[in-house]
Amino acid sequence: MDKVIGRLTVFFEDPFWVGVFERIENGRLSAAKVTFGAEPKEPELLIYLLRHYYRLPFSPAVETAVKPAHRNPKRAQREAGRQTAQVGIGTKSQQALQLQQEQNKQVRKRRSRARKQADAKQLYALKQQQKREKHKGH
Repeated sequence: MDKVIGRLTVFFEDPFWVGVFERIENGRLSAAKVTFGAEPKEPELLIYLLRHYYRLPFSPAVETAVKPAHRNPKRAQREAGRQTAQVGIGTKSQQALQLQQEQNKQVRKRRSRARKQADAKQLYALKQQQKREKHKGH
C-alpha cells in the first residue's frame, strides 16, 4: 500500500482567506486551491475537509522529492502554537476599548487602595480612642 501525504496551508490573500490542499502520492505532488472568505476556524476546516476533499479540483501531478519527516513532536507543537498565537486584538476600535479597560482598571485599583488606607486609619483612630476611654476612669 502506498503512502499518501496531505497538507493544508491556510493564509490571508487580500481580501480573502485561502486554503491550499497538497497531496503527495507515489512521489508526485498535486494541489488544489480553495477560497474561504472569512477566516475559517479549525472545526470548520475539518468539516470542509471531510465533506469536500474528494471533490477538490487537484492539479496535474508533478514529480517531487519526498523527505522523511523526522520532527520532534514537542517542537512541532511549539511552532504551531507560535503561528496560531494572536499578536493582539485585531481592529483599532477593539484596541481602543482594551486601552480604556486597562485605564479603568488602574483607576479602580487606586480608589480601592485609597479606600482601604482610609478605613485602616479610621479603625486605628477608633482603637486609640477606645484605649484612652479605658484609662480615663483611673
